[in-house]
Amino acid sequence: MKMFTLTEVASLNDIQPTYRILKPWWDVFMDYLGFVMLMIAIFAGTMQLTKDHVACLPILKETTNTNLCMTPSPAEIPTSALGNIPVATSDLPDSKMHAIGHDEEPKPKGRKTNLDYQQYIFVNQMCYHVALPWYSKYFPYLVLIHTIVLMVSSNFWFKYPKTSSKIEHFVSILGRCFESPWTTKALSETACEDSEENKQRLIAGQSGPKQLSTDSQDISDTNSSQPLLGNANVTFSAEKMAHEGPSMTILDRKDGEQAKALFEKVRTFRAHVEDSDFIYNLYMVQTIIKAFKLIIILGYTSTFAANIDFCHICEPRIEHLTGYDKFFCTHNMAFMLKKLLFTFMAIISLYCLVCLYALFWLFRGSLKEYSFEKVREESSFSDIPDVKNDFAFLLHMVDQYDQLHSKRFGIFLSEVSENKLREISLNHEWTLEKLRQLVTSNPQDKQELYLFMLSGLPNAVFDLTELEVLKLELIPEVRISAKVSQMMNLQELHLYNSPAKVEQTGFSFLRDHLRCLHVKFSDVAEIPPWIYLLRSLRELHLIGSLNSEHNKMIGLESLKDLRHLKTLYLKSNLNKIPSTLTDLSPHLVKLIVHNDGTKLLILNSLKKMTSLRELALHHCDMERIPHAIFSLTNLQDLDLKSNIIHTIEEVISFQHLKRLTCLKLWHNKIISIPQSISHVKSLESLYLCYNKLETLPAALFYLPKLRYLDLGHNSISVIPGEVGVLQYLQHFDITANKVEVLPKQLFRCTKLKVLLVGNNSITVLPESIGQLTQLVQLDVKGNCLDHLPYQLSQCQHLNKNSFVVEDYLFDALPLEVKESMTEAPTFTA
Repeated sequence: MKMFTLTEVASLNDIQPTYRILKPWWDVFMDYLGFVMLMIAIFAGTMQLTKDHVACLPILKETTNTNLCMTPSPAEIPTSALGNIPVATSDLPDSKMHAIGHDEEPKPKGRKTNLDYQQYIFVNQMCYHVALPWYSKYFPYLVLIHTIVLMVSSNFWFKYPKTSSKIEHFVSILGRCFESPWTTKALSETACEDSEENKQRLIAGQSGPKQLSTDSQDISDTNSSQPLLGNANVTFSAEKMAHEGPSMTILDRKDGEQAKALFEKVRTFRAHVEDSDFIYNLYMVQTIIKAFKLIIILGYTSTFAANIDFCHICEPRIEHLTGYDKFFCTHNMAFMLKKLLFTFMAIISLYCLVCLYALFWLFRGSLKEYSFEKVREESSFSDIPDVKNDFAFLLHMVDQYDQLHSKRFGIFLSEVSENKLREISLNHEWTLEKLRQLVTSNPQDKQELYLFMLSGLPNAVFDLTELEVLKLELIPEVRISAKVSQMMNLQELHLYNSPAKVEQTGFSFLRDHLRCLHVKFSDVAEIPPWIYLLRSLRELHLIGSLNSEHNKMIGLESLKDLRHLKTLYLKSNLNKIPSTLTDLSPHLVKLIVHNDGTKLLILNSLKKMTSLRELALHHCDMERIPHAIFSLTNLQDLDLKSNIIHTIEEVISFQHLKRLTCLKLWHNKIISIPQSISHVKSLESLYLCYNKLETLPAALFYLPKLRYLDLGHNSISVIPGEVGVLQYLQHFDITANKVEVLPKQLFRCTKLKVLLVGNNSITVLPESIGQLTQLVQLDVKGNCLDHLPYQLSQCQHLNKNSFVVEDYLFDALPLEVKESMTEAPTFTA
């Protein structure tokens, strides 16, 4: 028989040292009990192999005493049962001694069995298998098998494929989270914040009542100067500024990258594990199986314990070989095996109690839910979420080892912690010098900084004191600290899908200095509530979906608090003009609604906005000009771009808008212009490009103040001669039409500065073009011209760069004409 070595058996319980954090005390204790049982099995097995199994002597037929295991007196022992057992001569009677003395040599006392040594060995082997109970023979091996099975079942959840990968991943992440420098830094920051708060409380407690009352008065004054959102108070970011000190640990870039990777791993692992409870169920099932197996072992072991005995009667039926059919045998290991058996039963009983306690722990509370409430109370990370299912169970197991692991692990579940890490890493990367290189001058000649897809807002931005425009796009969380008060030149802020939190001091600065704000959002909840308190705001742009049944256009009712707002731009999907906008009517001057193709049905609210000077309704799917517009007596500029307007018969009502100077009906489906257009005497600019016009009424050219006329991209074939009536016309665009002839009356408009007639069917450019001495831009490209008149030289302000024509036509001009255009001064219209 091959014996198991200790190393081979110990390998069955070989769990990696890193897994010890998932072994609670009862599992560790049961492992040690299993090791003791393993020693019992090895010790008992070794003794059975090194000592004789049984020793047997034949029982003679004259023997009548069947209880051979009793120790009888010498007088009760029949001589026929003594065999070759010697008898002491001092115990014999005198007559026997006298007889012995007369013999020549003494004879052995007892009865001979006439068995030789080989027969004894044969009998012992036969009787070991026949007479000895099976439990006495296989007790060491049963103990060994039970021990191995218990060891395997105890660690089965570490080895099973569906659980081992998750457990290995969890242990690996947990170890890295525990040892990460970011964990230490985050906890030390919490400690610093706590100590700072205690210090502030101590100072506040020592201050006198006079100082306290003064502070209270200042606070009340500050609060009274801040308007609120309806019934709800405006809340600011509750995050405290990090107190940097010499005792704080410094996180280098490598540690920061490792910590960011850990956040991603924790997020991925949580999504992978939290949706099932397989690990919990497997551990519970294996514990139940162990408990059931232990009860069975304890039951049948106690039953067979009495079978281990020292004396046995053996009847091997080998009389034809030995001459005897019954033998008396002794099991010399019986005493030791019985002691080991009771020891084994005691260990099994203890093992069973511990296993039952494990079951009690499993069923006592809900191990599928884990709360980080204590961690949230002890740290500044109040957003650590509770977890469930297998994720929760693994954390409960870790708590049995050391609760500090869960505390340090919870930091990597907090978005606040992750944002702080991003902020630190961000500030390492985006220095003041690097940001200064990105500052540009925009078309309005303002100093502008545009940041795109960063993890946060670098602190160095607040040191750019010369900055006037700040654009932030796709930044998940923007924190505007008190340092923004350094940016005295900042007047315009863009937040494109970048939710922003602002500190109280920073808000006070923005409230008094910010003039223009652009906010782009995908959900109304992303609109920062503090924007409705910016009392100095002049221009507000809101881009995103506002027409939601759930949100009911949240926030728009609070626009009434923006007392100085002049311009409001809404790019959304509104079904109607919000009635709440009428609260802005006393001071709102410009309203732009870009409805992104959603049909705007109700515009009655516009009637009350009589202070409007500029109104733009783009992509509102309107078929006619809304009548509500005719009530806006102060309107100067109307833009109805990109709708589906077919007719403009209502244009006659524009005569009541005495201040209307600019009318933009471009990018529609207008097929004709009514004669009543001539009644709108105040018009100075008219945009009718990108429509379906084929003819132009003469009445169009009886607008005495018209200076800008755009008829491009239609199907116009004839320009009426009445165009010459427009003596103040400076800009005339009829690009991309079907015009064949330019009427001579057009060149009576001597104040023309821009003439765009490209992409038509014009064959001749009249010599009268020389009369347009103020012309600064001319486009004739895309026509059927074969030459250009030399009278172009009379257009003294026409520059080669602003003269759009085919190269071969330009090259055919006389040299002096080309030189005059080359030398012509650049003139801005």
